[in-house]
Amino acid sequence: MTGEQAAQTPAAVAAVTSTAAGTADPPPASLRRKAGRGLGWSLLGNLVMKAGSFVMGLVLARLLAPEDFGIYAVALAATNIVMVVKDLGIMAATIQWRGEIEEMAPTATLLNLFSATALYGVFWVGAPYFAATAGNPEATPVVRLLTAVILVEAITAVRTGALLRRFQQDRSSIAILAGFVVNAGVAIALAAGGAGPFSFAWGQVAAAVVTGVLVLFFAKMPFRVGFDREIAKRLLRFGIPSAAGIGLETVLANVGYVIVGNIMGNDRPWLGYYLLAFNVSSWVPGLVGTAIRQVSLAGFSRLAEGKDDELSRGVQGSVALLFATVLPLAVLMGTLAHPIIHVLYGVEWSQSAGVLRFLALLMLVRMMTSFALDILNGQGATRSTVWMNLGYGAAMVPTVIVCTQLEGIRGAAFGQAAAALLVALPLAILAVNRAGVRLLPVLPMLVRPLAGGLACFVVTMALAHLTAGNAFVTLCVAGALGMLTYIVVVVPLERIRSFAERGIRLMAR
Repeated sequence: MTGEQAAQTPAAVAAVTSTAAGTADPPPASLRRKAGRGLGWSLLGNLVMKAGSFVMGLVLARLLAPEDFGIYAVALAATNIVMVVKDLGIMAATIQWRGEIEEMAPTATLLNLFSATALYGVFWVGAPYFAATAGNPEATPVVRLLTAVILVEAITAVRTGALLRRFQQDRSSIAILAGFVVNAGVAIALAAGGAGPFSFAWGQVAAAVVTGVLVLFFAKMPFRVGFDREIAKRLLRFGIPSAAGIGLETVLANVGYVIVGNIMGNDRPWLGYYLLAFNVSSWVPGLVGTAIRQVSLAGFSRLAEGKDDELSRGVQGSVALLFATVLPLAVLMGTLAHPIIHVLYGVEWSQSAGVLRFLALLMLVRMMTSFALDILNGQGATRSTVWMNLGYGAAMVPTVIVCTQLEGIRGAAFGQAAAALLVALPLAILAVNRAGVRLLPVLPMLVRPLAGGLACFVVTMALAHLTAGNAFVTLCVAGALGMLTYIVVVVPLERIRSFAERGIRLMAR
């Protein structure tokens, strides 16, 4: 990996980055440009959304009672479940489709409408039972309202898939941000008017409608419904295993705090500590990983349609760049866990820091295994994603249970990280290799990032020891110099000099 590539591509652009010096030719330049631009827009959209959601949460926290947030949390959990399986993987199948998208759109739209309507009917009937199981029966009407967003998604899913397939993330990001503005306005107005938890739900429904209208406009595809048996078979053959794989990935990512809650439920502060550390460790996957997924499936699918070796070359460069990008973040998060928690949340949350040290490693492995899932989906090997996650779950769940019994929340975090590193990552590598993608050439590209990660760890630990006593100073000094050390080791000096000169010229202009 070169410094220029790192500067031009802010994270692992799936299937579009050049490989390190001395490797095979990179994927087509036009594809790199399209995917790089798409990733940039996805990152920008995610960043604005995260910042906006944070501000909106602060406002609503002053207008609503804690009980309202609890009711909304139940409804949001139900919505997250239905969003994973709402379209049977049809949107992913749209992005990956081999052939003209216009030929499959009518059948895909019909399947989406059918699956979403049936699923919504199930949740409408089952909402009282779901809410009661979650310990909040009064959440029933909010669950019914909020899950209605999948009906809007059913109409727009194929068009959203078409935008992502064309690397038009700018348009999809604009549609999502416009929906968020409406969401904030509606939710805050209703909360001020005394609507309680319904303010959240109506805001999300209004956002879905606005986003959906803009997606339909931007996609510029005629809205037709039809059915072709052969096309339906192809869509479901790809889509169902893809949805199952992503669903399992979501469940396994969150099963840790479910186990902690069951085992240590009477000790409520411990679950709170664990949840806080888990949320912090999810910052990078939530921001960068989501943006990558919006680009990677389309990028890998396009390369899989090309020459036999194009997909392997694209994967090799992308994996190396993703690892080099996320590794220093994991090192700093694990090394500076205590200062991070103390500065952001206060000393009373210090128990979360011991958990965060292990979850930082889990975050790194999660990013790599999620990328492997995107590679397999792009190749069309969706069944492998199911077996990969089933194998990981079979090892992880009992490990976390035993470790939690032995060492509490730190044991739970250790069990998750160990199972991910020793089971999930090898299974992902095996699945990608079996799909015909060569990963062995990636190994030389990882030497310099690993050396940089070790140097970053040593410098950060030393500076953290020297500045102990002031968490803010430790975080700023050790974090900044640790990251600088990593950059100096990983990025060639001539690239750093070239980048600095370009920056100086830009400022001078």
